[in-house]
Amino acid sequence: MVFPKPASESDLFLPYNFTSPHNADSLPRFSIPDNSMPKEAAYQNIHDELQLDAIPKLNLASFVTTSMEEECNKLIMESINKNYVDMDEYPATTDLHNRCVNMIARLFNVEIGENESAIGAGTVGSSEAIMLAGLAFKKKWQNKRKAEGKSYDKPNLVTGANVQVCWEKFARYFEVELREVNVREDYYVMDPAKAVEMVDENTICVAAILGSTYNGEFEDVKLLNDLLLEKNKQTGWDTPIHVDAASGGFIAPFLYPELEWDFRLPLVKSINVSGHKYGLVYAGIGWVIWRTKEDLPEDLIFHINYLGADQPTFTLNFSKGSSQIIAQYYQLIRLGQEGYRRIMEDCRENAMVLKKHLEGTGYFNILSKDNGVPVVAFSLKDRSQYDEFKISKMLRRHGWVVPAYPMPPGAEHIKVLRVVIRAEFSRTLAERLALDIKNVLHELQKLPLNIKDEKSMVDTALEANREIIAQESNKRQKIMAA
Repeated sequence: MVFPKPASESDLFLPYNFTSPHNADSLPRFSIPDNSMPKEAAYQNIHDELQLDAIPKLNLASFVTTSMEEECNKLIMESINKNYVDMDEYPATTDLHNRCVNMIARLFNVEIGENESAIGAGTVGSSEAIMLAGLAFKKKWQNKRKAEGKSYDKPNLVTGANVQVCWEKFARYFEVELREVNVREDYYVMDPAKAVEMVDENTICVAAILGSTYNGEFEDVKLLNDLLLEKNKQTGWDTPIHVDAASGGFIAPFLYPELEWDFRLPLVKSINVSGHKYGLVYAGIGWVIWRTKEDLPEDLIFHINYLGADQPTFTLNFSKGSSQIIAQYYQLIRLGQEGYRRIMEDCRENAMVLKKHLEGTGYFNILSKDNGVPVVAFSLKDRSQYDEFKISKMLRRHGWVVPAYPMPPGAEHIKVLRVVIRAEFSRTLAERLALDIKNVLHELQKLPLNIKDEKSMVDTALEANREIIAQESNKRQKIMAA
């Protein structure tokens, strides 16, 4: 046990942070310190250092929710010490988890009776959800191949080159060949026809993205389903579809209820969604839903009993907090369909406001779609003086985090800036961002022509100095000649 040092007289009578002797030394970086420090000093030093982070609300690179109501924050703190996996000890928390699974499954139009339970699980995020869904597809494919006496050592997965990196992780970690459909200029998502061409008897599934991380665009899951149905009919295969709805799963049902992308399509066997994105919960919660019990192989489910009762579990992370699960349930019942619909409509309208301002500058091409995740992706029409990365860097001076990046393979020559419009991003902030972008453009226009980086700036400055020196020298020579 570590015992704190006795408090000195100065600690007792001079409690203010600027008088603490613990501010005189740097915080430990590589080794645990020998002695304890007062809790106030530990808090204040860490608090001060964290002020160097970006302001979460102005981090427009992230899809993750950064603000929740105070009542939900209280529930989070009240449950922060509960380990969700202890289902027998925390039966109420387990019930809330199961309610969330059923609510989300029905939101995605799963075909179950009124009193039936859906098949799904809460995860740390969509990355874990995708790992679980991918494992289910791989295991089901392997079991079928074994039963048919065929080889089962070369599984592959087809998706677009615009997928999030977690799909690459799944393929590498679990030894599945990843077949990517390259995008192309003016078409920045997976082409369903080209995806189906890549499918063969070893394809465990085709993954479609409902909300590309690059420009927010929804892929055409309905067309993919129809084309794949035809190929399955011709070949005798039964290649399924997984929908990565990490960003769009809490948007499409409320803004585009007639759009067919979910379990209404027969080949869609599983869907993942991020509760911590447009599910409006802090980071750390995702969901994966299966169409039927048969779509989740039984041999992937573990049954444990050393915590007090038999508990079926399918997860990569055993211990995890209960707070985000409880927060998700709070949002589902607090907002209801009416609240989610209103929030998503506000996000879409704010995205349109920003888009209109950007188009008004005359400097940008808009690469995002009006229908999709409320994201505004835009690129410069003219890069002769500066590029998107320079704009991103200069916006940091105003506090904004607006990422710049190249498009996926097939269109990597196109660079874009992307603004994610979240629920906590107000109309006022959208207009302020547009103004700051215009100010940055105005500032960049003042730079000398053809300046693309600091080296060019230095070279130009040196050349200007040489010219001034030469002019002064000529003046002196004329004076001397006179």
